[in-house]
Order: sequence, then C-alpha cells, then structure tokens
Amino acid sequence: MFNKEEKIKSKEVETIIGPSVKVKGEFNGQGDIVIEGMFEGILKTTNGVFIADGAKIRADIEAKDCTIGGEVIGNVKLKGYLDVGPSAKILGDVEAISLSVSKGAVINGKCTMLKNHQEISKENS
Repeated sequence: MFNKEEKIKSKEVETIIGPSVKVKGEFNGQGDIVIEGMFEGILKTTNGVFIADGAKIRADIEAKDCTIGGEVIGNVKLKGYLDVGPSAKILGDVEAISLSVSKGAVINGKCTMLKNHQEISKENS
C-alpha cells in the first residue's frame, strides 16, 4: 500500500475528497483520485484511486490501479493492480491484473484475475 502523504504530493493527483466531504454523482477523470470521505455513484479515471482508511464508497469503480483502505460497496474494475489494506471491506466483484490482500481485509464478491490488457480489450469488443 502506498503512503497517503506521498500520493497526495504526486503531480498526478487531480482530486482529493477530504474526510468531511460527501459527494454523490458520476465522476470521470484522468488523474489520480484520493478519497478520504464519502462517495456515492460512479467513479471512473484513467489513473489511480486511493481510498483511505475510514472512507465509505457506494460506487462502481473503473481505474488503472486502486488502493483500498476503507469500505467499498460496488464493483471494482481495474486495468492494473488492486491493493487491499487490512481495514478494507469490498462488497462487490473485483477485476484486476494483479491483486494484493492484507490479513484482515474482507472481499465478498467474485474475483477475476485478468492476464493482461489484451484480455480487457477483448471483453470490451
């Protein structure tokens, strides 16, 4: 799991949803997204998503990579890796090329491991 402070300093971070913020709707972006609060709806980015410990997400997520420390109710579809922290809870299906799950994490849903980006392209055809 990457260090939150390092990720926030990254030039790729376009959006930070702070711990006291609740957002509803459809989010489409190209940069990294850091969520420390609550998000409900649809979340899509061509880069990474960092969901901090204590964050609550009720959304389907599509991204390149994702690190989850909080709670996600929805499906997670990634073109890269998924890093699930020890306090994470995922209630939904997961699709990624690689996966790391820490002891204590909960995933309730179907987990599909893709071989490479070509397999993702075939599914979208």
